[in-house]
Amino acid sequence: MSGPRLRSMNVGDSEAARPVFGPAGNKTGPLSSRKPASKPLRKAEKLYNEAKEKKSYEVSTVVASPQSYSASVLRRHEQLLHCNLSLNASCSSDASTDSFHSRASTGRLTRSNSLGCTRKRSVSKPRSVASDGVLESPPHGSQSKKRCAWITPNTEPCYATFHDKEWGVPVHDDKKLFELLVLSSALSELTWPAILSKRHILGEVFADFDPVAISKFNEKKIMAPGSTASSLLSDLKLRAIIENARQISKVIEEFGSFDKYIWSFVNHKPIISRFRYPRQVPVKTPKADVISKDLVRRGFRGVGPTVIYSFMQVVGLTNDHLISCFRFQDCMAVAEGKEENAVKDDAQQKEGDHVESDLSIAIDNLSLSSE
Repeated sequence: MSGPRLRSMNVGDSEAARPVFGPAGNKTGPLSSRKPASKPLRKAEKLYNEAKEKKSYEVSTVVASPQSYSASVLRRHEQLLHCNLSLNASCSSDASTDSFHSRASTGRLTRSNSLGCTRKRSVSKPRSVASDGVLESPPHGSQSKKRCAWITPNTEPCYATFHDKEWGVPVHDDKKLFELLVLSSALSELTWPAILSKRHILGEVFADFDPVAISKFNEKKIMAPGSTASSLLSDLKLRAIIENARQISKVIEEFGSFDKYIWSFVNHKPIISRFRYPRQVPVKTPKADVISKDLVRRGFRGVGPTVIYSFMQVVGLTNDHLISCFRFQDCMAVAEGKEENAVKDDAQQKEGDHVESDLSIAIDNLSLSSE
């Protein structure tokens, strides 16, 4: 009697009964013939997969290598850039504007605003430009004219002008000489800039420095409380100005002019100092001491050696401009010109005297012959 057939649970048997699809057709081979083939097949698939993974890894490495190379080049260029920017102080402000951009696909580097430093270097020096595009000279003419070391860009304009136009120029006018003597005597209380700022007021108070007019002033009026003069100088200086005006009037009567008297101490020729450095310029000299003593003997006040040497510098009795100052040669030229004029005047005067003497002799001879 035949019952239902039971399915075998043996996997090996079922595997043996299954047909295998192969290139020669559907065959059912023995298990012994198929088992050895399974291991080589798995090894081949494993080798194929490993080769495929290795190939994909190499491809990915090749693709990624330009990116890593470009990134390393980028980092190297950025490091060089930062080094250059840190060493160059003038272009440090441009470090934020200079940008570097990289493209991973090409590995190229581009830089924007690469001429920023060069342009800023070319315009870093301040230079004044006129409206028509012509370069103007720096203030105070520092490039074309060199002054004495005590005249700086911070010097007050009135004092710089005084240095450029008056200080050291030979003076031969009596009123001008007295004015500069008054200003020099005020140096014991004020500085040159302060004195020069009050110069016009002093001129109004003291009758334009006319010694004859000042000698007639009333001291009490000049030194009265609330007067203009009392606000400018001390009472001692005001008295000295009035007294010196009186003594100058006496000198004029004796020598014919204060100019002849004061210039006689230097033989009517300026003393040329030829100083190179400010430290060489003295405060007083033996010549100033001689002049001071003679003035004091004549009744002048406030005329010590220091004041007199300042007076000598101002009126050109001595040329104390530094030899590097442009005014040194100017003052020498003025002195030489005046000396030549004085020689010509003396020659003309001598010639006139000679002609007059000849005429007088001729007249005397005619008178004798007529008798």
